[in-house]
Amino acid sequence: MSVIALTLIACKSEPVRVACVGDSITYGHGIKDRLHDAYPGVLSSMLGEKYDVRNFGVSGTTTMMGTDMPYMNEQAYKDALEFNPQIVTIKLGTNDSKPYNWKEQEHFKQDLKTLIESFRALPSKPKIWLCLPVPAYGHAWSINDSIIYNGVIPYIKEVAQEESLSLIDLNTPFQGKKQYFPDTIHPNEEGEKMIADIIFEKVFKK
Repeated sequence: MSVIALTLIACKSEPVRVACVGDSITYGHGIKDRLHDAYPGVLSSMLGEKYDVRNFGVSGTTTMMGTDMPYMNEQAYKDALEFNPQIVTIKLGTNDSKPYNWKEQEHFKQDLKTLIESFRALPSKPKIWLCLPVPAYGHAWSINDSIIYNGVIPYIKEVAQEESLSLIDLNTPFQGKKQYFPDTIHPNEEGEKMIADIIFEKVFKK
């Protein structure tokens, strides 16, 4: 068998690389065994060895650059790009809703497009999915559900349309499900599993 043929066989056996980009909800804040029970870990278990699912969530991070903690300034962002993923899910926006961050709202769409373009420019040419943030059931950490629903989500929908990207609605399924958010902001294990189930149905189910 030729070297080229062997290389092709080796390439085919490599798992599909999946990068879960996001904030504390992706990271798994408050989850005892976050590596397994935050939604990227649950997805990894659901998908099996044919997929390499990695968690690039960073607590407190925002989409926008002019805020207190931009995701694109984090090492996890650089690591996600270096991973050269073939599938990317982006779940940001919750921390952008903090009133002192939302003052930068005019930059939200462009900063999200910059984030998207950085992944699009990778050699892997990944399929990118934008997630709508889950609801907030309180104002802990200054997070504002009204801004999430009336500001962040419409912007994400506009960017998805303008950039021809698919959306994963994580907001509607969690309406009226406050019991999944013990601190009013972060899902518990059951909520994280629900996120994984929604992403699996939308992205991976054939």
